[in-house]
Amino acid sequence: MATSPRTALASRRARPGGRRRRIDETRREQLLGRLEGLILAEGFADLTVDELATRLQCSKSTLYGVASGKERLVTAVFKRFFRNAADGIEERVATISDPADRIAAYLAAVGEAMGKMSRTCHMDMVANDATFEIWALNAHASAQRVREFIREGVDSGRFRGIHAEFVGESVSLLVDGIQQGELLTRTGLTSGEAYTELSELVLSALTNTSR
Repeated sequence: MATSPRTALASRRARPGGRRRRIDETRREQLLGRLEGLILAEGFADLTVDELATRLQCSKSTLYGVASGKERLVTAVFKRFFRNAADGIEERVATISDPADRIAAYLAAVGEAMGKMSRTCHMDMVANDATFEIWALNAHASAQRVREFIREGVDSGRFRGIHAEFVGESVSLLVDGIQQGELLTRTGLTSGEAYTELSELVLSALTNTSR
């Protein structure tokens, strides 16, 4: 069926993505990096696309070239943040062979990465279904890595026999408690100090010795 120019124009306007313009990958990555810094520092629940465009000194159409709406912009930011954090953490532990040292380095790196996220941002992240799913997947992956390190240590005789799954999930819960601020408030520790203590706790449980 033929479509008149007027009808076609109206159709394009009606589609949410109809007003998006393409931007190159370098520009997209630059904008996502700036969005990431803003969102990690301040959260995102109360921000609108208008405010984001003003703060980043770009047009709304430019932001829509990155993603077609606020929720997709936010999820793109969190996917980028966790992907880069995971890559950096894995790079840091890749050359460490001792299981105990790997766990210590891994938890320190997780603490450093998550320390970039403000408490407000963390609260917004876990309150939003889309970003909570991203966070939960990455938290599960982190717990899985800790379990793998524990199994390596047990198999090599470096660690005593212990329930790796339980320790891994416990680490995940404690990381969440640190990031939400509850454990920091109760203990008076900084985020960096809390991750150091977490590492000591885990390694003491695995080796019966402190580091």
